[in-house]
Amino acid sequence: MTYIWVGMLVLSVICGALTGRMEGVSAAAMGECIKAVELSITLLGSLCLWGGVMKIAEKSGLTEKVSGWFYPLVGRLFKGVGRDSPAFAAISMNLMANLLGLGNAATPLGLTAMRELDRQNSGGESASDDMITFVVLNTASLQLIPTTAATLRLRAGSQNPMEIITCVWLCSVLALSAGLLVNRALRGATCGAGAATRRPVKGGSRL
Repeated sequence: MTYIWVGMLVLSVICGALTGRMEGVSAAAMGECIKAVELSITLLGSLCLWGGVMKIAEKSGLTEKVSGWFYPLVGRLFKGVGRDSPAFAAISMNLMANLLGLGNAATPLGLTAMRELDRQNSGGESASDDMITFVVLNTASLQLIPTTAATLRLRAGSQNPMEIITCVWLCSVLALSAGLLVNRALRGATCGAGAATRRPVKGGSRL
């Protein structure tokens, strides 16, 4: 990613110089820097807020109730995650936030879940199957109530901001189904390839 971003910056400067628009490049760079700081502060406040909500939910026992609701789904998708583990609770709360369309709430919960999954993976350099599955699940994010999208539409002057709800349901289901199917297919192919390398050979030894 470092090389990609540096390449984009260098290419922008070169294009600006060749087209005689260096003033525009400089103005865009300064303006976007300000927006980046504003976005960071906004996200910081959101992360602090929902991180605190997560702690309150843990203390009140809400996470256990939510985990129980999602156990049939999460238990099937994440075989390596125990029901009593912190990762299971964070995954369940993340799913709940995504269902309600609360993207800002889902972010810190997703970070917590990934941190716990990484801890179960012993901090390995490669992502575990459960970590990959969670990324797919969180990215597709099945939404019942598109709160964030509806809020943006309302700010933009929409008279019926929730009219997109049917399209959101359809897109979410299709994206989630496709992501999980590909994830399972690739996982099965990887396991099959791994098993093939362990076939017994003459003398009972293995490759």
